[in-house]
Amino acid sequence: MDTNTNNAEARLLLSQAKTLRFHTGNLVNRSRMKKCPSSPSEELRDCIQATLSDWLSSPKLPATDFPDTLDCSIPEVTDAITPEEREEVKVSVKLFLCEPAQSAIKDAVEMACQMLAVSQLDSVIIAPPWPLEGDGQTLTHLQPAWEKLEALVRSQKIVAIGTSDLDKDLLEQLYNWAQVKPSSNQVNLASCCVMPPDLTAFAKEFDIQLLTHNDPKELMSVATFQEAVQEAVHDLKVADWRLEWVLRYSVIVKSRGIIKAKGYLVSASRASP
Repeated sequence: MDTNTNNAEARLLLSQAKTLRFHTGNLVNRSRMKKCPSSPSEELRDCIQATLSDWLSSPKLPATDFPDTLDCSIPEVTDAITPEEREEVKVSVKLFLCEPAQSAIKDAVEMACQMLAVSQLDSVIIAPPWPLEGDGQTLTHLQPAWEKLEALVRSQKIVAIGTSDLDKDLLEQLYNWAQVKPSSNQVNLASCCVMPPDLTAFAKEFDIQLLTHNDPKELMSVATFQEAVQEAVHDLKVADWRLEWVLRYSVIVKSRGIIKAKGYLVSASRASP
C-alpha cells in the first residue's frame, strides 16, 4: 500500500474519531527529533508532531469501521518492560490534567500500565488544571483528583502518590485530610531558587520527598496542541480538538540511577457539537 493510500485511510479515521490517543514511544531511543527541545512544552509539541507523522505514513487497512477512540501510536517504538526486568526498574509518572474530568486519571494510569506492560506504577505525581480565575490551588480543588488516586493505590495500580507546586499550608491541609498521604511534592525552581524553609521543615517531619521541576503551569495550550496536529495533518479540521491529559513517564534502573526509557502518553477529545 502506497503512502498516499495510507494517508487517505488515516485522514478518514481521524475525521471520524471522537478521542485521540498518542504514545510517543521511548524518547531515549528516538533520533528523529529535529533539535534538542528548549522546554517540556516544546518537547511535547515535537513528540505529538513526530508521532502523528509516523502514524500517518504507517500501513493502514481499509477503514470498514470507525472507532470512537483512535490509537495514533506506532507499536514498534513502544518499550514494554519484561517481567524479568520489572524488579530492577522504577516507573515514575507525572500526570497533567488539562480538563477537570476525574475519569481521566484512571484512564491515563490504565493506558500507562498497558503500554509499558506493567501491572502497577511505582509513583504518580498529579498536576491538576489550575482554577480558571487564576487563583492558586485549594484543598477543595485538589480533593476530587486525590480521591481517584487513593482508589488506584487501594486497587494496587499505584504504589505512591505525590503532588506538584503546593506550598507548606496547602501540603499540610492535604496531608491532614488525605487517607493516603502524599509521598512527594514537586517545587518549580523557576518560582523559587531555594526551597522555602517552612516547606522543607514540614516535608522532613512527615517524610515527604521534595523534588524539583521546570514544567510550566500549563504544559500545552489548546492553540498549541491544535497547531501541532495541523502541522502533521495539513487539511484536518482541528478547531474542536482539546487536550484531556498528558502523562509523562520515566523508567529508571534502580541500581544505576539511569533513565532506561521516557516518553509521553496523550489523550485528546473532540468537543461535542
